[in-house]
Amino acid sequence: MTMRLASPDDLERVATLTAAAYRPYTELFGAPPIPVTEDYTPRIERGEVWLRDVGGETAGLTVVERHSNHLMLFSVAVSPAFQGGGHGLAMLHWLEGKAREWAQPEIRLYTNALMEGRRPNPYRPGWTLVDMTKQIRAA
Repeated sequence: MTMRLASPDDLERVATLTAAAYRPYTELFGAPPIPVTEDYTPRIERGEVWLRDVGGETAGLTVVERHSNHLMLFSVAVSPAFQGGGHGLAMLHWLEGKAREWAQPEIRLYTNALMEGRRPNPYRPGWTLVDMTKQIRAA
């Protein structure tokens, strides 16, 4: 099992995996979550998309923005064929290691209120987000 940066050749794989992983939320919300509608070309170009490969297949992915004082976890998605195998948790542990490697003090993410907590979504009026933060201790 490895984590690797996505390349432009992975664009279709990223979009397909993301749509499949978020399908239950698309049905719950009545519209696709933001990661499903995202244009991943610039994110791949910026080195923000990481793939988790298992036995020659892509089990999951993370999309991580590097900021001056934190990492923003834009998306973590596990292919339905690999769900329940601990891949999501493994990617989060991997990201914690990257935060230490990159000397970032915390990881942040936001989600929809139907998944967790509350705050207005600045990108979709009427939707609500939750901010989550995990403090990272230096190595």
